[in-house]
Amino acid sequence: MRISRLVPALAATALAVLGLAPTAMAQTAAQPAPAPAVAQGTSAQPIIGGGYASNAPWAARLFSNGRQTCTATIIAPTWILTAKHCVSGGGLSFRIGSLDQTTGGTTANGVSVHNHSSDLSLVKLDRSVSATYATLGRPGSVQVGQSVQVYGWGATSQCGSEINCQSRLLKVANVTVTGGCTDAYQGQAICARRGNGITAGGDSGGPMMAGGVQVGVASTSDRQTTTAYTNVTAYRSWIQSIAGV
Repeated sequence: MRISRLVPALAATALAVLGLAPTAMAQTAAQPAPAPAVAQGTSAQPIIGGGYASNAPWAARLFSNGRQTCTATIIAPTWILTAKHCVSGGGLSFRIGSLDQTTGGTTANGVSVHNHSSDLSLVKLDRSVSATYATLGRPGSVQVGQSVQVYGWGATSQCGSEINCQSRLLKVANVTVTGGCTDAYQGQAICARRGNGITAGGDSGGPMMAGGVQVGVASTSDRQTTTAYTNVTAYRSWIQSIAGV
């Protein structure tokens, strides 16, 4: 399964990568799409369903060449964690620690990218950012049947071109873990079924939080019932070898 590198949209019978449409755009190709422009206003419901987040100091909006593309988290003073399908466009920049992707928080640029064979990427920032960093989970941090939270600034509906219905404010939804699966690059992933919402294009790269720790990175979604998050707990040694956390 894939979340259209929550960038472009999915093939009709498979999970699309979430980028902008990864957990993120709704199209028919399973490849990352260009980042969309933020929709004006916030009257539409976030993610698809769900609600607006009230506290997520570790959240980061990812822009590629100035265009909104994906979601991410800051995990250390100079390190961002996101989906691999989100970083191929280059010109990476981030707004960190603000619920509003257009203002507030701290901005920083990416200076180097480290990709895993799965749908994970670590981006080094051009400056040290003081923030509340996401705590990463370890094996056993999440269980089948557990209700977990997913976050993102992605599409709020299946609106055709998901770049036209991105959320200005960070969204959150509850989903229920159904078991292990694979991400957009056949890496180890955590699959979940829709709770009060589901991920869509632009949510790619965003976190799955279980008990306050990050256990996944948004990779794919069918925008209706199922989403797949690359399993952060399975790749902790790789993350630690690069980012030191």
